[in-house]
Amino acid sequence: MEQYIIKGGLPLKGEVSIGGAKNAALGILAAAIMTDETVTIENVPNVRDTRVLLQAIEGIGAKVKYVYNNSVQINGGSICDKNVDYEYIKKIRASYYLLGALLGKYRESHVALPGGCNIGSRPIDQHIKGFRALGAEVDIAHGMICTKAEKLTGSHIYFDVVSVGATINLMMAACMAEGDTILENAAKEPHIVDVANFLNAMGANIKGAGTDVIRIKGVSRLHGTTYSIIPDQIEAGTFMFASAATGGDVVVKDVIPKHLESLSAKLIEVGCQVIEGDDWVRVIGAKELKCTNVKTLPYPGFPTDMQPQMSVVLALAKGSSMVTESIFENRFKYVDELNRMGGRIKVEGNTAYIEGVEVLTGAQLAAPDLRAGAALVIAALAADGVSEIEDIEYIQRGYEDFERKLQGLGAVIERTDSEREAQKFKLKIG
Repeated sequence: MEQYIIKGGLPLKGEVSIGGAKNAALGILAAAIMTDETVTIENVPNVRDTRVLLQAIEGIGAKVKYVYNNSVQINGGSICDKNVDYEYIKKIRASYYLLGALLGKYRESHVALPGGCNIGSRPIDQHIKGFRALGAEVDIAHGMICTKAEKLTGSHIYFDVVSVGATINLMMAACMAEGDTILENAAKEPHIVDVANFLNAMGANIKGAGTDVIRIKGVSRLHGTTYSIIPDQIEAGTFMFASAATGGDVVVKDVIPKHLESLSAKLIEVGCQVIEGDDWVRVIGAKELKCTNVKTLPYPGFPTDMQPQMSVVLALAKGSSMVTESIFENRFKYVDELNRMGGRIKVEGNTAYIEGVEVLTGAQLAAPDLRAGAALVIAALAADGVSEIEDIEYIQRGYEDFERKLQGLGAVIERTDSEREAQKFKLKIG
């Protein structure tokens, strides 16, 4: 069983480079199968979720070739199956992007209902409503979502709730439908824009991505392209907040500072210094962190994927803070673990009430999901003493070389996969 052993209490210092955005990569890798020509995608994060999706894409007959560590070539011309195997898909939620990609290209798709982190219900009703509006029949049977259409016709689709997944899925299906499609109340996240830009580079006609109204003119075919994925705002934010929690001084490189504005604003509120360059952000921790209130909202609001990391910073801030989660209802599962480290956090409904403490202490911990796992790593780095974090496969779903990048900032962290290795490292660090 792999785990992290972390000795905390040291401020992080130095520079760290950020990889490609996992959430953009998952949409782009799925969209790459929509042409019969070869597509080269650069800056692909080498994380568990992208590897699993590439396995699923290979499983239906597409050719996948790793050019080097973070570049992948995909050719969807040899796809022979519209059924996406359950074994792959139960591991990641974004497998449902293959629904829109296969439906757009072949007018048919069969994908197992997806898995991923258990952070609350993430219904796919908006996806289904959209596919039906384009003229597809949609059924759920035997654990599969099945879509089929004689032809897809452009439509005016209004999302009842803002949904990143549905926005991406409908962009993919509609870009090869006949006629014009308008998506209203669309999600505006940076990875929506990245997927739209990628589809446009393949010959699609999508305008308005990044606003709440996206207009799509259908095209009959897409072609090959070479495309580089945007930097990961959540990975960047995680290192920014790690610097804040440990009283560090970290330069986060290869980022788009505009995508990080809601995070930078909160760090400034709690007393940190944030300095921005063209493609970097420097976060200098405060001598004494201040309390504040946070509410998660769709982009450009404060991202739900950064809520656990923010709570760790506030757990160490002087005074009372409040964190309100408005996206997912089950995103406070890490609170019990933080309280075992000496945190004083009480959850009522969708709000966490945090009374700051001067110091957290090392403990035996388990990562409940991807972002909560990263937050517990931050807590362990800031804590007094040694922590052990189990179930780190969740963290590996979304962070490439996480422990190596932290080691480069001076963190005392090791990934071990046996009790003997763990004991050896603990003796070494005292």
